[in-house]
Amino acid sequence: MNIDKIKIDKIKGFLDERESEYLYELALKASKKGPCLEIGSYCGKSAVYIGGACKENNAVLFSLDHHRGSEEQQPGQEYFDPDLLNEQTGLIDTLPLFRHTLAVFALEDTVIPIVGRSETIGRAWQTPLSLIFIDGSHAYESVLKDYQIWSKHLMPGGYLVFHDIFPDPEKGGQAPYRVYQLAVASRQYEELPLFVSLGILKRKK
Repeated sequence: MNIDKIKIDKIKGFLDERESEYLYELALKASKKGPCLEIGSYCGKSAVYIGGACKENNAVLFSLDHHRGSEEQQPGQEYFDPDLLNEQTGLIDTLPLFRHTLAVFALEDTVIPIVGRSETIGRAWQTPLSLIFIDGSHAYESVLKDYQIWSKHLMPGGYLVFHDIFPDPEKGGQAPYRVYQLAVASRQYEELPLFVSLGILKRKK
C-alpha cells in the first residue's frame, strides 16, 4: 500500500486509520473478482483506500452518495461543518471536495462517483459486486434499506462491511449494529471478527 499519509490527513472524514488500512486489504482481495461499492462517500477518505486497492487490480469502485450530508451534518446539528455549505444554495455539498480527493490521489479513472440516493440508484442496479461498504446515513431505516437493496448484488464469497458497529450501546449508536445482526441472522454470511468498528460478513458460496 503506497498512500501518502500527509495528504490523507487533510481529507475530512471519520474513518479510523486502522479501519482504512483494513478496508484496503479487504478490497485488494475482493476486487480481483469484480467491482466494489461504497455507500457514503463524504469527502473521499475511504474511497482513497478502497479505490487504491481496486486500482492495483484494474478494478473499479462505485462510490455512491447524494453529497448533501447526513442528518447530523446539517446546519445547527452536532457535526455541521461550515466549509461544506454551498452559500449559493444553502445546502451541504461534499461533491467538490470528493472530486478534489480523487484528483489528488490519481483515482479519477478508478473511482466512479454516483450522485443520488441509495434506494433510487439501487432500483436500477444490475452489476454483481465483490465488496459492499455500508457507511451512509446511520438512521435505522436508511441502514436497513441499504442492506436490503444492495446485499442481493453481492457475489458469493464477497464481503459485506458495515461501519460503526458497536455491540456496547455506550460506545455508539445502535442502528448499524441492529441491521448487522439481521444480516448475521439470515445465515447467508460467514461472520468474521469485528475490527475496531467494522462489522465484516462474507457471503457464503
